[in-house]
Amino acid sequence: MARETTGFRKPINSHDPKELSKMTVTLNSGFEMPMIGLGVFRMDGKVMKDFIIEAIKKGYRHFDCAAKYQNEAELGEAIAEAIERKLVKREELFITTKLWNSDHDHVLEACQDSLKKLRLDYLDLFLIHFPVPTIHTGVGNASSVKDKDGVLDIKTNISLETTWRGMEDLVSRGLVRSIGISNYSLLLTRDCLAYSKIKPAVNQIETHPYFQRESLVKFCQKHGVCVTAHTPLGGSVANVEMFGSVSCLDDPILKVLAEKYKRSAAQIVLRWNIQRNVVIIPKTSKKERLAENLQVFDFELAKEDMELIKTMDRNHRTNIPGKFWGVDIYQ
Repeated sequence: MARETTGFRKPINSHDPKELSKMTVTLNSGFEMPMIGLGVFRMDGKVMKDFIIEAIKKGYRHFDCAAKYQNEAELGEAIAEAIERKLVKREELFITTKLWNSDHDHVLEACQDSLKKLRLDYLDLFLIHFPVPTIHTGVGNASSVKDKDGVLDIKTNISLETTWRGMEDLVSRGLVRSIGISNYSLLLTRDCLAYSKIKPAVNQIETHPYFQRESLVKFCQKHGVCVTAHTPLGGSVANVEMFGSVSCLDDPILKVLAEKYKRSAAQIVLRWNIQRNVVIIPKTSKKERLAENLQVFDFELAKEDMELIKTMDRNHRTNIPGKFWGVDIYQ
């Protein structure tokens, strides 16, 4: 039976990193995952070590990476130094990375490669990055091969169930504590629940006030799958630059709420997701934002303000990989 993965987090009046790191959810695998983490997508490897160590000092214990980000080695170097300096113990950290599309038929080798780069004996969470198996380009080479028409070359001879069997094998081998999915729709999540022997612990998806996805969030939570928001701030500047999307942070409603609660618009959005029992992994490259993004446990949005944010939903996806792949995988 799946253990409860939700439960409203009451505000706490503490700035102590040790207290903040205790704000967790229990996954259906039985392991604890911090409610807030730091995503390292597009983080410059040259400055990453100092930035990650600073994040650990401020209280971050949850770090979200992926083979595709091409900075697992830099994250591993930072973690190793932090542990050596006794800033944190390995068992206090929660490290996530992801299987890239081109490695769906090389799950074990891809996981071993990530572990080597991260300098870890095990992963806390390993996710299927996208439900899109593509041409294998060599373990550690997270590429996206296109056909002669410039369209992502999607494989049709490997099923997502086969990929999941490979993920389950990692748990049996002791290489991974929890396994999950990412960017899966409601029906693909349903399918995974139907064929899985080990249930997905997490579905990591884009969700923010402009893209609330209430049906998917509630479906996952109903069936014991923890939802993590990989784009909890609507992508902010990064997705505006990469995909030409619109950030929710400039919305007048959020500006009004920010003034009401004496918080930033980003803090309002992060708190909103927490009150939906959604884990958040905001990305930032600015040290001053590290502390700000953590300070979302010491206030609570009123019910009427949660309802007000509901009215902001535009069904607006800001992370659009089809721009680079030549195909809309969400159609």
